[in-house]
Amino acid sequence: MSTAKYRFEGSEMNNKLLMGHPSGLFVLFFTEMWERFSYYGMRAILVLFLTRSLMEGGWGWTREEALSLYGTYTMLVYFSPIVGGFLADRFLGYRKAVALGALIMTLGHASMALDTSWALYVGIAGLVAGNGLFKPNITSIISGVYKNAQDKKDGAFTIFYMGVNAGAFIGILLCGYIGETVGWHFGFGLAGIFMFFGMLQFWFAQGIFGRIGLSPTETIEYDDAIEHYEEKEEDEKVPANVQRDRYIVVGILAFFTIFFWAAFEQAGGSMTIFAADYTQRELVGSSANIFRICNTLLTVVPLVIITYVLFKLFQITFRKYALSNIFLGTSFVIIWGIVIWMLNNQFNEVSTEVPASWFSILNSFFIIALAPFISKIWESRFNPPATVKFGVGLVLLGLGFGVLAYGSSSIEQGAATASVSMIWLILAYFLHTMGELFLSPVGLSYVSKLVPASMIGMMFGLWYIAIGMGNKLAGKMGGMIDTITAQYDMSTFFLIFTAVPVFAGVLLMLLTPLVTKLMHGVK
Repeated sequence: MSTAKYRFEGSEMNNKLLMGHPSGLFVLFFTEMWERFSYYGMRAILVLFLTRSLMEGGWGWTREEALSLYGTYTMLVYFSPIVGGFLADRFLGYRKAVALGALIMTLGHASMALDTSWALYVGIAGLVAGNGLFKPNITSIISGVYKNAQDKKDGAFTIFYMGVNAGAFIGILLCGYIGETVGWHFGFGLAGIFMFFGMLQFWFAQGIFGRIGLSPTETIEYDDAIEHYEEKEEDEKVPANVQRDRYIVVGILAFFTIFFWAAFEQAGGSMTIFAADYTQRELVGSSANIFRICNTLLTVVPLVIITYVLFKLFQITFRKYALSNIFLGTSFVIIWGIVIWMLNNQFNEVSTEVPASWFSILNSFFIIALAPFISKIWESRFNPPATVKFGVGLVLLGLGFGVLAYGSSSIEQGAATASVSMIWLILAYFLHTMGELFLSPVGLSYVSKLVPASMIGMMFGLWYIAIGMGNKLAGKMGGMIDTITAQYDMSTFFLIFTAVPVFAGVLLMLLTPLVTKLMHGVK
């Protein structure tokens, strides 16, 4: 623990540092972690549940039908933040919006735990509405914390993104395992439990942010006691043509973001189907033992790292925010209990069938491992322009699909099943993760730098609309997997997702001089 060399926004406690950043960032880190646990845990098993037969506890939908619903759901998840951002900017404030969104999502997951068709749709509607309030506004709080520390934002959002993927990692691992081995609706219900813990942890520690994220009325009341903030919070006076150009940059980056997510979100759709039906997942003998050992390390090591971060946060905040810390600590005790139970079951099995949802945790694992390193690069003199970061991210994503295209070349035209080595999926997820780290957290950071503070919630909402468009396109394109593999082959299907991101990435990098000029000095 150390004290900041210059002041971050928020309370005095927020200026006590952890990993070189304000302690409040890690309150948001864990809040977002549990929200992503719930989202990715549910997402990991949704398509599998819909496409499994009635005998396997599923609904027996076709792949095209399942991926269409998946695409619509993920699109709406990213469309709803425009409404949530507006409500927070004008009425609720960011902090109330985050807490209310978390509560609605908790109720949505509880509905999905019921084994009826109407409950699934009600639950999905709750997740969409709750996410709209939660997603743009938690990132808006980060922007407020770093209002006077712009050079630290890229690193801050990369660390925050580590929290995002820590939640995704644990959620996919546990909800996927329980959903595939115990029951689909148990997996859906587990996601809601930790969304509830995340809400309580945030609510009882929100005082660490001072006036950041309060509603307009609460801000006025707060300012009566602390007058010096009044001048600080005004938007910087920027000439109209400069701000217009910066909005254009946000639009350009958002446009290319659509192409990224249209390909990347195959992870929850066609790549999950590829894992389930085209990948050799049945392991016996020494292969099974090697997997069990690797899976144990893959599970325990990141969880130990996150638990260590939790302990360091406790040292700073427990004294003042004990109740928040108790809820957070309790959630980790439960998580460790489930993990030990899961690993014990796997070691007692004669053979091991790798769950299809397991491969999705690789993305989160690689992010947890690589995010601190990438964060340091963004804070060094090697920090490239936004367009180069985005462009490299798109190219790496395309190369990941190139690996899958090569790995699936042995699959016969129109084959419904196959047994391809799992190494190709592992390599693809590694390249996709590198691409994501170059693009996604950096995008959030640049939006916060390029738009005025009074519009930050709304603009994050617009940014998520671009991501939502990519998600819907992902579902639509992924649903063509059977048509394309029947007419051509599986390699052709993945080559489409190779060519488009690579072309988009190279084009964006060529636009670097123009975009740099339009940014008017924003780094």
